Amino acid sequence: MSTGIVTLKPLGDRVVLKRLPQEEKTAGGIFLPDTAQEKPMKGEVVAVGPGKTLDSGEKTRMEVEIGQIVLFGKYSGTEVKIDGEDFTILEQREILGVFVN
Repeated sequence: MSTGIVTLKPLGDRVVLKRLPQEEKTAGGIFLPDTAQEKPMKGEVVAVGPGKTLDSGEKTRMEVEIGQIVLFGKYSGTEVKIDGEDFTILEQREILGVFVN
């Protein structure tokens, strides 16, 4: 789904997402202009950090993998532009769930 290769490796338990486009029309068939649309809350995981390092020196296991589609909070993460594309970087705990096929 993602068009480019991300040149950023996230640290700790951070995840880089590419937001998926939101529906442009309502259930009733009304088309919404860009200014009326909400930020999408679904995204594709394009990069994953190695895991958070605990005080004991152990690393936590990352629960998401590259290519998975996830649901996250509307205002979660930090939006960045990398190589001309928009991405969201957030911590793994900000991901609410993973969509399964």
